[in-house]
Amino acid sequence: MPCDCKRILRCAESVNTGSPMAVRWLCSLFGKPFDGGKRTMDHGGQQSQTQQMPGPFAAFAGQQGPYPGQHPALSRLDEVQKEIASLGPQVCSYSGLQNDREYKRLERELTRLLLEVDKVETEGRPELQLPRKRAAGEVEGLLHYLESNATHPSRLAIEELTQEARNLLNEGVVMPFRQGQALDAFEISEELVEAVQDVAMRLAQVKTGGSVPLRKARYKALTRVCAVQEILEGRVQTHTLALPLSDDTHEAVQGINEVMSQVSGARCQEVALLMGLSGRDSCAHLARILTELLVKLDALDVSSNAAVRNYRKQVVEEINGLLKHLDLEGEGEDTHRYDLAQNDSIREIEAIRGRVSVLREEVLRHGATGQGIELQGLLNHLDQVNTGRNPCIREARRRAVLEVQALITFLDLWEALGRRNPGPDEPPPHAAVWRVLGSLCDLQAQVLGFDGKRADKSYMVLEELLTKQLLALDAVDPQGDQGTKTARKQAVKHAQNILSYLDMKTDEWEY
Repeated sequence: MPCDCKRILRCAESVNTGSPMAVRWLCSLFGKPFDGGKRTMDHGGQQSQTQQMPGPFAAFAGQQGPYPGQHPALSRLDEVQKEIASLGPQVCSYSGLQNDREYKRLERELTRLLLEVDKVETEGRPELQLPRKRAAGEVEGLLHYLESNATHPSRLAIEELTQEARNLLNEGVVMPFRQGQALDAFEISEELVEAVQDVAMRLAQVKTGGSVPLRKARYKALTRVCAVQEILEGRVQTHTLALPLSDDTHEAVQGINEVMSQVSGARCQEVALLMGLSGRDSCAHLARILTELLVKLDALDVSSNAAVRNYRKQVVEEINGLLKHLDLEGEGEDTHRYDLAQNDSIREIEAIRGRVSVLREEVLRHGATGQGIELQGLLNHLDQVNTGRNPCIREARRRAVLEVQALITFLDLWEALGRRNPGPDEPPPHAAVWRVLGSLCDLQAQVLGFDGKRADKSYMVLEELLTKQLLALDAVDPQGDQGTKTARKQAVKHAQNILSYLDMKTDEWEY
């Protein structure tokens, strides 16, 4: 069962157990058919009765008391459950914050349903109390889930990083433009581009725990920051071009220069739109303006001058580069977009990681049997994976590379220890370094096979033993021997790499 499905069910079960409607909307959300509760409510002779009176509470219907057919309380609860089924998927996919309008709407609707359930009179009858309790539990579970995602530390971290990017771009791009400076009138510094890139990388590191709302929030923030980064990088590159051309070059140049000036303004507006720094404009409005500029350029006759034709082509390419980022308003709603498990590059990386896992098992069980050549080939394959400028895919590739490198370095050390044949005149400090390397080889094998969490006792033991090896290396006195100094330095780096790899294996990062 998906992670979010389990979390919702746990929320509902904190109030009651066995809620069929939680299954109804969750199953519909994750593509599983719902059988109307027959698996838990049909019992022999009751089947025909359930078919006559469908609904989540049909099992409690019948000729009871003065009411013919279904009890009015059950009818009302049936209507409430239909609304719960409608709101459930919306809550499960909501990725905003508590102060957003959509959050307040969902909270208001769920609170209203809770009050509606509370108004239902049960007359002290167990057959009415149980369904009311279940309905109340489901609504409370949805309210808890909505609040927990909107206030989750990872969600707040995403918002904090997004605000950091807004501040950088407001100061470096948007405010100068609003103060009357065209983007051509000032330099976009490489420091600004690097700062935005750093924010994107930190966003990619935010852990979501597999939660759909958190993954969507991270993806939406990343797409916008990366789009702005690409716009800025494109502008830095165009500083090297001799643009615009002089009006005397060709009669069409004046028209192209006018369009170029408008494109500079549109670039700043797009940065403001993507980062939520523009309250009046919309992406659709800016897209119409850019499309009109393309039409204007297309109407110019530049056939007689190759330089002017090339100039117009460059301006057209810049406009198209801006247009491709203006469809981000609904970005992240499509499962195949925010769910990178569906991405072809991620699948390619996962296939390589799967092969690395097989090779790792072979090495740990049978030792080195020529796996090094294949591992080098896998490294080359990873270098060719297209990340599409996506920080999350780049991070996934980086981690896969580290997995391959960890296995390669283990094989290299294992083979080096096997070939070692020290002479009688080997300096004692040099021999001490090799003894530590022997211990590190044994510990690295355990780290390669480790598949636990940081809270596990085995993790703490491995971390402590690796730290002791670092201390042992620190205690080695090279006594002026350059070979020992070099060997100790390499051993320290190797131990630190093993610690970093152990840390990476347990940091619970996901796409």
